[in-house]
Amino acid sequence: MPEFENFNLKTTIDCKQGAVRAVRYNVDGTYCLSCGSDKKIKLWNPVSGILLKTYGGHADEVTDAAGSCDSSYIVSASLDKSIIYWDVSTGAPVRRLRSHAGGVRCVCFNEDSSVAISGGRDNAVMCWDIRTRRLDPVQVMKEARDCITTVATNENRIYAASLDGCVRTYDIRVGELTCDKVGEPITYLAQTRDEQCLVAGCQDSVVRLLDCETGGLLSEYKGHCGDDYHIECGILANDAHIVTGSSNGDAFVYDLLETKVLQRIRISDNGGVVHSLATHPKRQEMLFARRRDMYVFSTDLQIEEEQL
Repeated sequence: MPEFENFNLKTTIDCKQGAVRAVRYNVDGTYCLSCGSDKKIKLWNPVSGILLKTYGGHADEVTDAAGSCDSSYIVSASLDKSIIYWDVSTGAPVRRLRSHAGGVRCVCFNEDSSVAISGGRDNAVMCWDIRTRRLDPVQVMKEARDCITTVATNENRIYAASLDGCVRTYDIRVGELTCDKVGEPITYLAQTRDEQCLVAGCQDSVVRLLDCETGGLLSEYKGHCGDDYHIECGILANDAHIVTGSSNGDAFVYDLLETKVLQRIRISDNGGVVHSLATHPKRQEMLFARRRDMYVFSTDLQIEEEQL
């Protein structure tokens, strides 16, 4: 088990895009994305805090975004019921996809970024072939009974978390659906790097660790406050520590095996919900969103030397 080092604030970025709805790293953690209530997505260098590009084209708040496996494209979700596929370098929308009957809450790419997967307030999960000009989804899954809050995927499976308290696993190889009932509304879902477990943030202020194969509950992490907000969770690159936001201006880092709080990160003394976060894919670094700001935390004191 790696020894734990405390996280320290490296950069605070005023995103200047209204309330920040989501923060995400690209595939290798070189850049990050912020999604705003001003209907825009912004691309940043998280080390220097420099704004690299702004993407505007949605008609309502942007709720989620994801970068492709080669960092050439972005897919974004919005409450305007659409998904936009963007060219990173030009900043232009390549394709706008509309089939959801309600606001789109979450979006992700598959492993080779040939398919985008979205989940919405219409309780539907949709798969889009974005390499073709086809504007209809190639598959629609409508098993959920409430809003889809997270979609995640690996080579063989699609995971969808819902406020109906279930994690649904779609096995692409054999065409099977498995539904694991957690019993509490799930606000976010993250995979461990070894793809053996899922980390589920729930509205009852508990983060739960689930076994991917059996759906069984492995551990529970308590200490943070959810207060019925959509608060995200994640797992650090070493697969040893779980992190979650909180409704009182803090973030919490838990030991995955021992379930104890390793660090309570004070992000703001005047409150504000720390609702969105992203963990760096390779190093001990995290992004947090609170109100209009994005915060970069790291254990690495030499991070400044890695500026591009």
